[in-house]
Amino acid sequence: MARKFLYVVASLIVLVLAALLVYRIWGMELIRAVMVPREAFTPIAPLPANAYEDAKMWISRPDIGHDNPALWKPAGQKDEPMPQKAAVFFIHPTSYITAFSSAHWNMRLDDKDALATARRFVQAQASAFNAVGNVWVPRYRQANYGAFLTGKPAGEQALAAAHRDVSQAFAAFLKANPAGPIILAGHSQGSRHLLQLLHDQVAGKPVASRVAAVYAVGWPVSVEADLPALGLPACARSDQARCILSWQSYAEPADPSPMIESFERKAGFNGRPRKDTHMLCTNPITGTFNGAAPASANQGTLDSREEGKPPRLLKGVVPARCESSGILMIGEPIDMGPFTLPGNNYHVYDYSLFWGDVREDARRRLANFAKS
Repeated sequence: MARKFLYVVASLIVLVLAALLVYRIWGMELIRAVMVPREAFTPIAPLPANAYEDAKMWISRPDIGHDNPALWKPAGQKDEPMPQKAAVFFIHPTSYITAFSSAHWNMRLDDKDALATARRFVQAQASAFNAVGNVWVPRYRQANYGAFLTGKPAGEQALAAAHRDVSQAFAAFLKANPAGPIILAGHSQGSRHLLQLLHDQVAGKPVASRVAAVYAVGWPVSVEADLPALGLPACARSDQARCILSWQSYAEPADPSPMIESFERKAGFNGRPRKDTHMLCTNPITGTFNGAAPASANQGTLDSREEGKPPRLLKGVVPARCESSGILMIGEPIDMGPFTLPGNNYHVYDYSLFWGDVREDARRRLANFAKS
């Protein structure tokens, strides 16, 4: 009986190892097969012109006091008052992650699961900015995760449809905040839309003079092919305002090849190919372009591993080093939870790894914006 049990255990171990090997070799191919919607793309109707006047179209805005995830702070977090506040426009990342059997190209606004996930992202990411001002986070008919995994026209069509909602929300945000400094931030799909907003609606326009900082995190930005058309430079110093920050987090050994291949496939915002250009890497600990910092300098990583308990802020856990490829390396793999992607990609945790640093960075840049 004991021998039979050992055979069963040995067989299970072999199966698990085989599954891990298959995932390591064909991981992205398997993900594409499951996650890219099978249905044809169907255009979605524009929202009503006044849609974003309704508080229900926002996950966070100043008049949402109860159950507002962007207002969350870790226990014991204290902040010195800011002499000047900003209005923060934050675009949340993809939370519509549904397998092909029931997937649409764009999220329905009444999708409870996707909205619940979006709220968790807002708590872990947009909350880093609540010390510098009121945070506005729109709901939008985001593109399905599968839109990023396909070369089909439907993927770009879904993203364009999502961007129309974001653009409309941004117009409502500016109408509600006609003066004073603004901070623009996003993550992943949210940063993609954010960069498009910068190009189409901010660069070269009066509102550009109000931008204290832009956090285009989790989406690659080309120094040569994107920045010249976005109207703002990369943040070279920690005390610099009116500039752009971006990073992509990986542990060692890292395999960023899928992201780099996607980055190089298309032209930048100035029409120049992104291939053979430099990817912007801001070190979130130092607040500078490139460079390295030890874990001891990290001002706080969000630990959300204990189910049912609020995240804790742990200082001095994660280092950061920009590589020549433009990737941000965080050293040895760290247990942040179950959502590390193939290739030691910590994309989901780009903000959580450096939550305390982002918070201080935003405070510092806004203070320097006020002096400029």
